[in-house]
Amino acid sequence: MDNIKFALVGCGRIAKRHSELLGYDQIKGASLAAVCDVVKEKAEQIGKTFNIPYHTDMHEMMKKEDIDAVAILTPSGIHAENVIQLAPYHKHLIVEKPMALSLDDADAMIYACDANGIKLFVIKQNRFNLPVMKLREAMDLGRFGKLVLGTVRVRWCRPQHYYDQDPWRGTWANDGGVLTNQASHHVDLLEWMMGDVESVFAKSRTALVDIEAEDTAVVTLQFRNGALGIIEATTAARPKDLEGSISILGEKGTVMIGGFAVNKMETWNFVDKLDSDKDVMEKYSVNPPNVYGFGHQAYYENVVDCLQHNKDQLVDGLTGRKSLEIIMAIYESIETGKEVYLRFKPNKCKLGQKNNNVSKII
Repeated sequence: MDNIKFALVGCGRIAKRHSELLGYDQIKGASLAAVCDVVKEKAEQIGKTFNIPYHTDMHEMMKKEDIDAVAILTPSGIHAENVIQLAPYHKHLIVEKPMALSLDDADAMIYACDANGIKLFVIKQNRFNLPVMKLREAMDLGRFGKLVLGTVRVRWCRPQHYYDQDPWRGTWANDGGVLTNQASHHVDLLEWMMGDVESVFAKSRTALVDIEAEDTAVVTLQFRNGALGIIEATTAARPKDLEGSISILGEKGTVMIGGFAVNKMETWNFVDKLDSDKDVMEKYSVNPPNVYGFGHQAYYENVVDCLQHNKDQLVDGLTGRKSLEIIMAIYESIETGKEVYLRFKPNKCKLGQKNNNVSKII
């Protein structure tokens, strides 16, 4: 496929970023072919901006338009339903984070895509941030030695009017709180760098907004390799976004990537120096204009490369499920007040609790 024709399902806030990348030809080998939203005005706005067909029924769009892949940008609580219903059209599917709000739904999505012979991509664009890729390179080279501590911090601002934009925001059934939404990327990065999580213990509160779920949480983690971890996440920073960061400490080195979108190299120190280390701070210290960062473009370029050359995706359904399981274990700990070990069956976790019928579709 010389040109991958993408469609968007869901034309809300994040669709602006996706449509601009695809519609303005910023991704080599990709184009925007059609969009869909149940709210006609939202689909129409993007459709007319890029002079492409727009629909209010995704099945109608799939039958009428020439499409190779679909990006699902709907509320998190219906990601699974969308994936399962679209999989039989045999078009590759890209789904925004989090991939689902229950492990059963995530498993049903993976099964649906496997059964229909299509790839499932879960959007974790921060993995493609240049400083993050440099950190991963150091991790793969074993430069840290024994891992000691991994920390992520999300200190962003989401005032009440952000949640009031749509009735699903901040609800357990269709969104969750800061852990599920804003911090899910950072949870993914922490697990990617530090390895499998053994257990979590967490506390949360809803501090400054009127929503069902949390706007602030702190989590301690035990990794299977013996290292410890900390997650600090809040959308109660005022008056504006402050920080999105990751820090990795090991016996032979320390790296911290900060800024407000995990895009700015702030510390790069290793016991065993390399000649290339002297250039790292200068090359990897550019902060993006907003919290979306630069990763979406690199992410789509990777999707195109995977589809054109039949490569494995960096974040497939099974990989996306890992961070979801961690988040659900965190919510289980919040509700029970106890340490929760992974490979568990959710019992008290509220996330997705009103959205339990999706897996029955297949």
